[in-house]
Amino acid sequence: MAEGRILVVDDDPQTRRVMRTSLVEQEYEVADARSGQDVLDRVRAERYDLVVLDLDLPWIAGLDTCRKIRMFSEVPIIVTTARAGEKDKVAGLDAGADDYVAKPFSMPEMLARIRATLRRKPQHAEQRTKRIRLGKIEIDFLSRRVITPTRQVRLTSKEFDLLSYLATHPNRPITHRELLHAVWGPEFGEQHEYLRVFINRLRKKIESSPKEPKYLLKEPWVGYRLEIPPE
Repeated sequence: MAEGRILVVDDDPQTRRVMRTSLVEQEYEVADARSGQDVLDRVRAERYDLVVLDLDLPWIAGLDTCRKIRMFSEVPIIVTTARAGEKDKVAGLDAGADDYVAKPFSMPEMLARIRATLRRKPQHAEQRTKRIRLGKIEIDFLSRRVITPTRQVRLTSKEFDLLSYLATHPNRPITHRELLHAVWGPEFGEQHEYLRVFINRLRKKIESSPKEPKYLLKEPWVGYRLEIPPE
């Protein structure tokens, strides 16, 4: 039984062959694509558990492809690229990716990242809240929607995991390391830029003034806190 359906997107046929062989050996079901338009068509037409997306694609650039996928799908995305600077990582994450792997990468590293991305943590036993209200904004954890007076927006998988964990431990600081371990997995702990990007994305969805947040707060040198006002 396949561990999950993975779409590998890279314009290099050798990379696609190596990825396909390695993933099939791990009992994943694998499809591949070589262009941005190809992956957009496939994600619209079929169900995948994960997309591994090279950012250095011809025609439609990988960042644009990632943004366009996020307009209609919440499928987890791992982006890959030979550009490994922090600005490049942040750009990939800000475009909607869940994780970032620099090229050249080893297959054991990639497989570990794939397992971490596909891992679905059970709901915490103490998490009984199905909805929370932050001023005029309501967060429905069952439908994974943020409902405002003027619109509704959906949370991506990682946004949901991060917000859900913070809501499980309201009104207290959660360290960077704890959040990274809980949401991305035990392989993570120092990737603070991941949290910065995802916290900013969440603030745009749950704060009326994202640059002056009232609920999703930074604890300097520690981590983040979700302030839930008393009912």
